[in-house]
Amino acid sequence: MKPKPKRVPTRKILDILAEMYPDAHCELDYRNPFELLIATILSAQSTDRQVNKVTAGLFAKFPTPASFLTLSEEELAEHIRGLGLFRNKSKNILKTCEILVEKYGGEVPQDRAQLEALPGVGRKTANVVLSNAFGIPALAVDTHVQRVANRLALADSENVLETERQLMKRVPRAEWTDTHHRIIWHGRRICSARNPKCHMCDLHPHCWYGKQAEPVKKG
Repeated sequence: MKPKPKRVPTRKILDILAEMYPDAHCELDYRNPFELLIATILSAQSTDRQVNKVTAGLFAKFPTPASFLTLSEEELAEHIRGLGLFRNKSKNILKTCEILVEKYGGEVPQDRAQLEALPGVGRKTANVVLSNAFGIPALAVDTHVQRVANRLALADSENVLETERQLMKRVPRAEWTDTHHRIIWHGRRICSARNPKCHMCDLHPHCWYGKQAEPVKKG
């Protein structure tokens, strides 16, 4: 028998998140869907700040899939060396650029299945591109979303895909993208993996994780 879902005031939590982070947005720098796609691939096991430092010069020199294909794997790897898994990312990015040029006329497809078929692109990356580049509602689940959603009991799963499914049921579709950004901002600014700042969190009275911990006094 499946355990009953934890009962939490979802609407209240979403409203408080909106009040806490009214300007929440994607913190990767990009000017078009292609740049966002590449930046999101590069963001695996790297911070957005690190990625933005690398892509500032990279996109200035190589703004299109075709221009990326003038590089060898080794040359691209040198450009992104400061990021985690840079050799594997270099290989995947060039393969992706080749597909974009040959199959899609240099454009990024707006179809989930086509995006996920690109090397180095999983469901999370596809969700980020669909929601931010094309305005298609999506709820990408990264480590921050996974952690915070489960702490707030908006989800109750260790599986990323199941967490996404549970969030999609609880959160109105029109709010998927904004909620994704707000949860990420909360995870980066307050609800960190270690030593979350519960004492300064407006969500504490409604937080499942917070309620299990010692009472927190503000101030």
